Amino acid sequence: MINRVLSLLLFLSISNAALGQKPSRIEPPFWWAQMPVSELQIQFYGDNIGLYRASLQTPGVNITRQVAVDSTNYLFLYLEIDESVPPSSLPITFTRTGHPSFTVDYELRQREPTTGRNQGFDASDLIYLMMPDRFANGDLRNDEIEGLTEGVDRSDPTKRQGGDIQGISERLDYIDELGMTAIWFTPMFENNSPPSYGGYHGYAATDMYRVDRRIGSNESYKKLVSDVHQRGMKVIMDMIHNHIGLDHWWMSDLPTQDWVHDVEKFGYTNFKGTIPGDPHASQYDWNRLIKGWFVPYMPDLNQRNELLADYLIQNSIWWIEYSGVDGIRMDTYLYPYPEYMARWTQEVLAAYPNFNIVGEVWVETVAHESYWQDDAPNVSDGYDSNLPSVTDFPLSFAIRDGLKEDFGWTTGLSKIYYAFAQDRLYTDPNKNVIFIDNHDMSRAFVHLGQDEALFKIAYTVLLTARGIPQVYYGTELMMGHEDRGGDDEAWRQTMPGGWPDDDRSVFTESGRTDKENEILAYMKALNHWRKNASALHHGKLLQFIPDDNTFVYFRILEDQAVMVAINGAKEPATLEAARFAEVLDRFNQATLAPHGTAYNITDKITLAPQSALIVNLSN
Repeated sequence: MINRVLSLLLFLSISNAALGQKPSRIEPPFWWAQMPVSELQIQFYGDNIGLYRASLQTPGVNITRQVAVDSTNYLFLYLEIDESVPPSSLPITFTRTGHPSFTVDYELRQREPTTGRNQGFDASDLIYLMMPDRFANGDLRNDEIEGLTEGVDRSDPTKRQGGDIQGISERLDYIDELGMTAIWFTPMFENNSPPSYGGYHGYAATDMYRVDRRIGSNESYKKLVSDVHQRGMKVIMDMIHNHIGLDHWWMSDLPTQDWVHDVEKFGYTNFKGTIPGDPHASQYDWNRLIKGWFVPYMPDLNQRNELLADYLIQNSIWWIEYSGVDGIRMDTYLYPYPEYMARWTQEVLAAYPNFNIVGEVWVETVAHESYWQDDAPNVSDGYDSNLPSVTDFPLSFAIRDGLKEDFGWTTGLSKIYYAFAQDRLYTDPNKNVIFIDNHDMSRAFVHLGQDEALFKIAYTVLLTARGIPQVYYGTELMMGHEDRGGDDEAWRQTMPGGWPDDDRSVFTESGRTDKENEILAYMKALNHWRKNASALHHGKLLQFIPDDNTFVYFRILEDQAVMVAINGAKEPATLEAARFAEVLDRFNQATLAPHGTAYNITDKITLAPQSALIVNLSN
């Protein structure tokens, strides 16, 4: 009897020891069979798991490499998975001399049908950019989550406000009816930051495989993407590979000593995005840009660590496959190592050929913006980013600043002209994402002195210029700044009516002011008209030199065209139609956009003060 009890105790001891060695984290948590990539890196994290070695006996699956690192609590396993391997469970056995072995069953799931998923986005789209925390709170139960440090504090705009996936889902009608065809959500990754930092924006990830539970869950995010797709719209996911949050779980036990750059050595970034394209840049400045931390709360990732680079690329592929999103907006694209970003872009697009990626490239000049677009003729260093789309900051600055200035040869409306005139530097300017404001800039209406006429001109240019237009949430209401909060929070207001205790709702006609209803109707009409204006999607841009505070350009596609005539002056302007004969003589019908009212082009074209005339031309 005693021997049997001792045997049982020994068995339980060995079983518990083996159970205790099982990894506490496995990333990615699962994978799929018949993926467009055959290699899989699995990061196992657990007590001394790096001292174990893995084996696998599944036909068609081979362990090509297993890497132990500086921290013995990690083991990186590389698998090569043949396309013949069906969805199944992969039993991976871990052994260590003198210790009990254990087995982890790693799941290979069935891929979902590809129809309607991973569609990409292009100039036929109109993107609605929103910050989930600031849009709508549909589930008050997730405002406070045990284990997450920060709850909702609506008295302080620098803190979380409680917007979530449920709130977005309940207001998809509003976005759809607005005429948007795609939604870009700022990051929804877990940001378990202390209240003193305020990670509501999502750019300081503490878990790259998990949606922040105060916003929702992975499953609810996936359902949101599916619901958006069912409405014929698309989803663009925001990602960050330059940095993580200081409270990311890696930071308490880094896999390798060089996983993040040493802030004591490199300090903080200089924010000079011109450096990679500067043939005269110093190594010191380059190091500060690439290796310096973005802010004290965002450790800078070292993508020259091969294990980390593979992890990040695979994380992107996992989210694309899991959620079905149609594109990625990559934050701070010019801050990581350029060769890494080129590799990441190439591998993602090779796996998902219909996909699209836009990189955030915040620079002031077209020459430095165009450096980052695919196949750019970068003679000085031969760099090719493989990146289809860039954020067109130079055009944004030209619109925002030009409309505020007095007209001159290089000022006022001439700034927009000169931005277009440099399009030869882009591989394809029609792939640029264009905008008049976003979550990092003052709102366009406020920037333009709360001048409605100038705002409408800016919006007209946005919808008719070459490129992929993006509209920041609230712009459709001419949203302004509130007299509270910090710099960023001044233009990251909550949408009135997105919270149960709001005193009005801009999501209903009765809850909006007369002026909000007026501007919303104006913008809706333009948005829906643009959906079917093929000349704006694919047409050539032809422009005429600005003259006496007027500016005229055309978008021309075979047997149709759109004429845009802008008057920046406070007095009426008259244009000689003969000046535009090379385009006008090709067409015999003209209607006013967006409503299609017949328009007769005579010898003289009269423009109202501070206005934009949009004319559809056809035969």
